[in-house]
Amino acid sequence: SPGHYTTDLSRHPQLDIDVGAVRDIYSESAVSVREYETIDDVDIELHINVSFLDEEVASAWKVTRTEPIILRLRFSLSQYLDGPEPTVEVFQPTCKDCFCLGVQLKRILTTFISNQWKHLSNEFLNAQQRKRHSWFKAGGTIKKFRAGLSIFSPITKCSSVPLIQGPGVKTRPAGQELRVTRLMSRSMSCTKRDLHTSSPIGQVQLIQLFFSSQALIHCKSIPTLEYGFLVQVMKYSEQRIPTLNDYCVVCDEQHVFQNGSMLKPAVCTRELCVFSFNTLGVMSGAAEDVATGAEVVDLLVAMCRAALESARKSIIFDPYPSVVDPHDPKSLAFNPKKRSYERLQRALDSITSIREITQGPYVEIKKQMDKLDSLAHPLLQWIISSNRSHIVKLPSSRQLKFMHTSHQFLLLSSPPAKEARFRTARKLHGSTFAFHGSHIENWHSILRNGLVNASYTKLQLHGAAYGKGIYLSPISSISFGYSGMGKGQHHMPTKEELVQHYNRVNTVLQCRPTQSRFLQSRNLNCVALCEVITSKDLQKHGNIWVCPISDHVCTRFFFVYEDGQVGDANINTQDVRIQKEILRVIGIYLN
Repeated sequence: SPGHYTTDLSRHPQLDIDVGAVRDIYSESAVSVREYETIDDVDIELHINVSFLDEEVASAWKVTRTEPIILRLRFSLSQYLDGPEPTVEVFQPTCKDCFCLGVQLKRILTTFISNQWKHLSNEFLNAQQRKRHSWFKAGGTIKKFRAGLSIFSPITKCSSVPLIQGPGVKTRPAGQELRVTRLMSRSMSCTKRDLHTSSPIGQVQLIQLFFSSQALIHCKSIPTLEYGFLVQVMKYSEQRIPTLNDYCVVCDEQHVFQNGSMLKPAVCTRELCVFSFNTLGVMSGAAEDVATGAEVVDLLVAMCRAALESARKSIIFDPYPSVVDPHDPKSLAFNPKKRSYERLQRALDSITSIREITQGPYVEIKKQMDKLDSLAHPLLQWIISSNRSHIVKLPSSRQLKFMHTSHQFLLLSSPPAKEARFRTARKLHGSTFAFHGSHIENWHSILRNGLVNASYTKLQLHGAAYGKGIYLSPISSISFGYSGMGKGQHHMPTKEELVQHYNRVNTVLQCRPTQSRFLQSRNLNCVALCEVITSKDLQKHGNIWVCPISDHVCTRFFFVYEDGQVGDANINTQDVRIQKEILRVIGIYLN
């Protein structure tokens, strides 16, 4: 009876069984138990291994790859599944505060556990497990047989058995090939190991493609209870973590983006979610970004300003900000459904003026902005938190010297699943590097929506003379030309015109002050260096390349030139020395 359970503080036997299952399937260190002497509570800490995330993905998500994400569940010691619904905490040992990913995962797991709890009891679980033949025990014959068949099953079938950390495919040239995302090998490891396959690498790559496409479809599937409730929670967490960027951090509904998902988790455009997002603490990282990444923040502001001042703003200023009114937390000061470009411009001007004159700490910058315009700081927070790409300033020792600018950034926007598909395609077809030039007014949208195939859409600015796709070039001068276009111009300069112009500018170029951070400049040129798959789909028309498959293009670096400052107009990414230098710098960040 319930009365009996509350006086008996002995551990419920089903709890022991479930804890034992975690240790059998994962490891002794995968779970820890903390009892309280005088109260009927027990804390179960489940350790989720996240080392399968790529280093730069982990960096963008502010996750430490080398330590687990800990799920702390507080149960009734004596009643376990018959007691109150467990509370949930999510953290990493060195990051208990401001762990934004933890906020999102906690909401997901709280909902999941609440839904499961409605029909869960110790007796129900025990009955489920009694149905199991002894062959089903962890490490048993049935497990291996099922793993062998899992290639033909949805990803969650493989997830229902122990996931062993896979080593990935080790056939890449050391120091050149980017590290294979272990997300896929994690899902495949049981298949590869238990079938003892010696299949050609092409077959393994097709399996990887299958799993990457299935991951999103099945990440919300309910794992089996066959190994107990704790293992079920761990499996569900493992399914959700790699695809967190695909779902709104508030309502957990899938994002709908024209060009697929982006790298960083974000809030959707539903007004209720925007209000919740403002109070969740998910914006708390903005202060840190403003303090430590000043040049990146100012670049984001400059891009926003360029889009806002464009004659094409109704098309390219996307997304439009959703900002809660600081004086009325139940209404939106900036609302995509009621656009006011004039009010937005005033707030942006206030951001720019304060950023130019205030070099003090973040608190001081915020104070000055609030004094000048109450919407300036909330808008700045939105500009930072809505950026869904990972941008990091390259230190001078790791810059590509041949680009002749100090404003060089690592730029990654592909989510784990797209990056995995890209790397699989690269194994099959190889890859090379090429430039993509686009006017600065377009980058506000690109950083939030990805490089889109704009051909024959309202986003297209230049003609699509060579067909539909993302336009690239191995020659810097051609992409520089695209980056300087816009503002209603439609004349594409010839290579000779560009070389002549750039040589003239370079003869009079003076060094700019080192503290310049784009805010004074109204003439910024931007060009991205992308990695592109060299499959038969890549159409080469001389030095103008067209890639019709967006999954086959990934941004790697981003370069900014101020007021006439330009790089060498004759850089060719197919030059062996240039390629060697690109691979050297990429290897530092993405190996």
